[in-house]
Amino acid sequence: MIVFVLIATALQLHNQGRLWWCSCGRAFFWTSNAWGSLTSQSFLDPYSFTHILHGLMFCGLLTVLVRGLPTSGRLCIAITLEAVWELIENTDIVIQHYRAATASLGYRGDTVMNSLGDIMCCGIGFMLARKLGWWRSLIVFFVTEAVLLISIRDSLLLEIIMLVSPINAIKVWQVGH
Repeated sequence: MIVFVLIATALQLHNQGRLWWCSCGRAFFWTSNAWGSLTSQSFLDPYSFTHILHGLMFCGLLTVLVRGLPTSGRLCIAITLEAVWELIENTDIVIQHYRAATASLGYRGDTVMNSLGDIMCCGIGFMLARKLGWWRSLIVFFVTEAVLLISIRDSLLLEIIMLVSPINAIKVWQVGH
């Protein structure tokens, strides 16, 4: 099931106009520069950590919502939800909204490989939460948020705020990197 979701997602993203790899002509596994041209183009980037946080949240929510389903079934649901998010996130309308509402002025969407890396990170976050339990996962969530705020002036919570109800002061602070 997960392999089917990954293949279907990759093909749909490519049909939406997303490149397989970076337009620079080289495949990069990782970039540490959150504001550089390889962000969202490499397999992994600093925003991959926000997708680990998605997995932490999905694990907790799905454990509560579908308690009787085995872990493998909840993992499939989490991967599918993350894949759907990647498809939505990479539509032209959302990309334009990111450019207008956030400090990601040059954002042009993810490559297919970056989206697959994000989905993989969600799965890692899910399994990590399964292993750590509720309280330790919550600690990991907030520590990761803090590290991202300090290191790249962005985080999952800031991304949500800026997409739902942009605050200019946050955008100004982020651009001041």
